[in-house]
Amino acid sequence: MCGIVGLFFKNPSLHADLGIHFRTMLIGMSERGPDSAGIAVYHRPAAEGRSKLTLFSPAADCPWREIAAELAAALEVAVEFDVRANHAVLTVDGDESRARAWLAGHRPELRVMGYGRLMEVYKDKGLPAQVIAKFDIAAMEGSHAVGHTRMATESAVTTEHSHPFAAAPDMCLVHNGSLSNHNRLRQWLRRQGMSFETDNDTEVAARYFAYRLGQGATVIQALEAALVDLDGFYTFTMGTRDGFAVLRDGIACKPAVLAETDDWVAMASEFRSLAQLPGVERATIWEPRPSVVYTWTLQ
Repeated sequence: MCGIVGLFFKNPSLHADLGIHFRTMLIGMSERGPDSAGIAVYHRPAAEGRSKLTLFSPAADCPWREIAAELAAALEVAVEFDVRANHAVLTVDGDESRARAWLAGHRPELRVMGYGRLMEVYKDKGLPAQVIAKFDIAAMEGSHAVGHTRMATESAVTTEHSHPFAAAPDMCLVHNGSLSNHNRLRQWLRRQGMSFETDNDTEVAARYFAYRLGQGATVIQALEAALVDLDGFYTFTMGTRDGFAVLRDGIACKPAVLAETDDWVAMASEFRSLAQLPGVERATIWEPRPSVVYTWTLQ
């Protein structure tokens, strides 16, 4: 089942309302995914030369201040942190890869949910409304966001298995559908040097796209390559630093709706998550065609 949503503001004057509208959109997909939910929001860019990491702790009393101090001392960089429930956003000097390597070696109990200069990723078990409230998503401002509500069918109901899956700086993926060749593809990607944290097929797709992008493909080229390399049925929405993209497989049996005005573009698994957007009565509304990549980017 599952539901996916994406919202991208062309008009910067609407950035202050991103969280308010996104809350409505994600809650609209509750029946499609009642066991967990996740959001990748693009906002609060780190200063030039700095990076952000969104971390999840399974422990309720995680010593975030202590962790930030340890990381700062080990890497000899400035580290700031912002706690939201069982997640925290650490902002560090330099590239985030050194921080991720240190965390893997010294704080393996923490999970890196997302990283980059712009993207923050929040996800957890529970109804979408509960997840939205836990992280105060409605108060967030920004240019765009993608989200997912999950009905687990192929792996456990855990925070780690929830979408979005991040696999590169400021890139994440949400997915409605199922891949039939994800085990074989996972083995191939491991031979290319990729590592995995879950058995979720969507993580395989996310790391496949990260690999293609790392080889120099554009977002459009990476998504088009998936039409050859990924077997199964899917609707993907990919979030990137400067926009988002939508792709359905050649059969297109998983539902999706796109709507666009001069001010915004949005997608959802069902129209009800678009119905309350401002000016939707004037929007161009259509069902994305099979095997066609749709992209929007910041100007």
